[in-house]
Amino acid sequence: MTDQSTWLTPAAHDKLQAELEELSTVGRAEISARIAEAREHGDLRENAEYDAAKNEQGLMEARIRKLTHLLDNAEVREVENSGLVEVGTVVTVIDDDEGEFEFFVAPAENKVAGMVLASPQSPLGDALLGAAPGDEVTYEAPGGTFTYRIAAVRVYED
Repeated sequence: MTDQSTWLTPAAHDKLQAELEELSTVGRAEISARIAEAREHGDLRENAEYDAAKNEQGLMEARIRKLTHLLDNAEVREVENSGLVEVGTVVTVIDDDEGEFEFFVAPAENKVAGMVLASPQSPLGDALLGAAPGDEVTYEAPGGTFTYRIAAVRVYED
């Protein structure tokens, strides 16, 4: 993985590809129809519906550009079970108070409902990378310095 690429699971890639297809076809057609309808309401200088539709169109086009760039530069692959924390793994950690937490170590585009994401670019994600069960990792965050003991590492499965 290069600094310019983003790691994606095959499932995340498919989900983003489907979103791009939906926005590029149905989304554009719907927003175009809304703009046309709003134009029929008269003076465009004082037409809030037209302004809202044009704003939504701009946001949608920005999302299309972002998805296109992301998918063009994505590294799509499954994760191998090395026993170490790496991008695409779920790590179970224990804090100083013996509280147990699970983090999915992956870029933000790999969000999974119900799992806390630890981006590799974040202080926590960076500290976790390369660790093995039994290791302690410490990282600095705006709220202070935190230490976790790695309890388990497993490959994320869709």
